[in-house]
This record gives sequence, C-alpha cells and structure tokens, in this order.
Amino acid sequence: MSSRSRLPGVLGVIAATMGLFFSAFSTHDYALHLDRQLHATNCSFVPGLTGPESGDNACKAAMYSSYSAIFRDKYWGGVPISLFAMGAYAFFLALAVYLLTAGNSASKRSWQAYGLASLTPIIASAVMFTISVTKLGQFCKLCVGLYVASGILAASGVWALVAAGGKRGAGAVGGSATDTIPDAGPPVPAGYPLHAYAMPEPARSPLGPSSLVPTGSWLAPLSLFPMLGVFAVAPALVYTSSLPDYRPMLLSCGKIVDLNEKTGALVKLKTLRPVQPALTFEDPLCPTCKAFHKRLQTEEIFDRLDLTVAIFPLDSECNPMLDRPFHPGSCQLAKAFLCGDKIGKAREILDWSYDNQDELRDAGKAGKEIIRAKIREKFPDVDACIDDKETKKRLDRVLQFAVTNKIPISTPQMFLGETRLCEEDTDLGLRYVMGQLAPQVFQP
Repeated sequence: MSSRSRLPGVLGVIAATMGLFFSAFSTHDYALHLDRQLHATNCSFVPGLTGPESGDNACKAAMYSSYSAIFRDKYWGGVPISLFAMGAYAFFLALAVYLLTAGNSASKRSWQAYGLASLTPIIASAVMFTISVTKLGQFCKLCVGLYVASGILAASGVWALVAAGGKRGAGAVGGSATDTIPDAGPPVPAGYPLHAYAMPEPARSPLGPSSLVPTGSWLAPLSLFPMLGVFAVAPALVYTSSLPDYRPMLLSCGKIVDLNEKTGALVKLKTLRPVQPALTFEDPLCPTCKAFHKRLQTEEIFDRLDLTVAIFPLDSECNPMLDRPFHPGSCQLAKAFLCGDKIGKAREILDWSYDNQDELRDAGKAGKEIIRAKIREKFPDVDACIDDKETKKRLDRVLQFAVTNKIPISTPQMFLGETRLCEEDTDLGLRYVMGQLAPQVFQP
C-alpha cells in the first residue's frame, strides 16, 4: 500500500491561517486611514488581544512608507500590498485543506504544484525583510508575523514536494525483498488433477503499485499559478472599485494669504531639477517633519521642487507664539540652518538634523549648550553666526511671515504654489496629490 503524511497539509493550514490573520489586521489599519484622519494602529504579535497604539510605532512607520502600497499615483493612499497577501493566503488555506482531507486520492502533480506555489510568499517576504533592514531600519510586528507564516508555508511545501508520491509499504506489489512468499503446500498425490492443489495467484491491482497515489496531469501545476494570481488580485480589485473620489478634497484646505516675503528671510534650497514651486514650514526636531522630508526624497519628489523653506521651530526659546517648548533645542538648529544659508550649507544642515534627530532631540532636552556643542562639532563655521543679532532678526521675520499668513502652529506644512496641502495629504496621499496638482513632478 502507499501512504502520505498529513503534516504538510496541517502546516499549510496553520501557515495560511497566520498569514490571513496578520495581513487582515494590516489591511484593516490601512483602510481606516482612508477617511483622511489619524488612527491608532495594531503593532503586536497578538493583534486583537492587545489594543491598537495611538503613538508612533514600527507598524505605522511601515504603513506610511512608500513600500507599503502600489499605484499611489493613481489612487489616494495606493493599493496596500497586504491585500495581495490576504488573497494569496486565502488560496493557500483552501489548497492546504484540500491536501489534508484528500490524502492519497490527491494526485502527485497536485502535491508538487502546491509545493512549488508555496515558495512564492517567502520570496515576497525576503524582499520586504530586506527593505525593512536597509530602508526602514525597524521591523513591524505584523510584518514579522507574515515572515514567519511564509516560512512555515514554504516548509510545508518542501515537505509536500518530497512526499508527493507517497511511501510504499512492505506489503505492496513489487515490495521489498522481505515480503512473505506463499507456501507451495503439500505435494500433489498421483492421479489427482494438478489444479486441485494449486495455490491462488496473489491479487494484483490493474493500475500497478502507484494506484493509491495517482500521478495526475501537469496541468495541475500549470493552472495553479494563474489561480493563485486571481486570488491575490481579487481583493485589490474589490478595494479599488470601492474607493471614493478624493479629487474634490484636495483643494479644501485653503490658500496662503501672501507668498511674498520681501526681506529675504526664507531659505531657497538648491534642488537638482526644480519644476514646481513649493513652500514648506518645517521644524528640524519635529518627527513628522523628518518623516515628510524622507518621504519626499523616497518618492523622488524633493529634487523636482523649486523649494523654499520657512524654518518654524516649535520652541518657546525663540517662538513667542508658544508658552512652552514642544521641541526644545530647535531654535538653535533653526538659527544654524539660517546661518548655513549664507555659506551654501542650509540643505546639508537640514538633512543632518533629520538624520540625527533622535540624538539631537535628547541633546535639546538636556540643555541649550548640549545641542549647541553638537552643532559646533559638526558645523564649526556657523557657530559664531548663531549668536549674531542679525540671525535672530531673520528668524523673527520668518515667524512674522507665518503670523501674517495665519499659519497654524504645527509642522510640517506645504504649499504648492498658493495651494495648501491638507495635512492628511502629506503622508499616505502624497504621491496621489502630487500627481493631481503637480503632474510635471513625475514627468521625465
């Protein structure tokens, strides 16, 4: 007889269920933000048992990154890749249940097809793992759950490939050399017909030794991959067909009162191929500003902007609009930025501030002199300028420009020409908004 272990099917059911679980929570968190508001996100190995987190976390950072969705230029927020994972794992769950219940009646080719197809999720996981290491620098727990699920699924697939033909037992026709040979019986007495004492022939299956595990057709693996593609794409098609039209909302956040700052207080950053006038209000120690700055660079938007920066420190040391410092130390960095403009290092100082923001935020909390020492160490040529009275006057003019234009006390803020981007359009909707309001940014 032939038999197969049911463990590949069991492992496949476990892995597919895990994949559905984690991809569903990831998709749910993403879909919540389609109302253009901020929401808490799940970032746990046991989502649902622990509550969503409202602050910053690795899962929110992954969701806001440019790698979490595709077609961002066509749809607001794009199509989250977790949708494709949901469809794929639903397919593998159905297939694993079939193999588990069909047992020996499932063909050898169907087991081989499952084994080959089950390797595709781990390839996708390897790509996303590399992005997490090299681009994001942190790991979303929901993503880690998907990595583990794809690993278990691949293990079940390899096992299925090895066990596809089943294992023939010792009693099978054509079995091992130790199979029992029937006794020939006593000798036939003289005068009796030979057939009366003849031993019956052993029963033989007309289909041969592999009859309990049918070979099947190569159409199984050939058709399985298109079916996997249909399952993976189906949730995304449903998702995109149900999205609202966001275009009327893109111009709903008003315009700037007066773009002209006649004293030259604002800083024009040098970019490679500027084609779209833009104005930003940024704080060097604002985490959201850092994320926005990096997003502009990752989406290859930054160097296509004719960019003017109004440095806007949320620090009561120099900002009279505040009664307490939201980002202590940002006044020192804002002055260093303005000083850097005089020697052509404004962009370098801003990039350095964002690249080392965690360290600089701690230094700012430790005291003015601590963060000042870090600035002096990196940019000694702007140290004297920071204390110059003209630098203070220039920063005051920047803040007055914000007051004149009734700029809310929050960062970052961005204007494309006169049009103010809504805050929710600076993260998930950034590429879509740029494509609608400034399509030339993406033109070669």
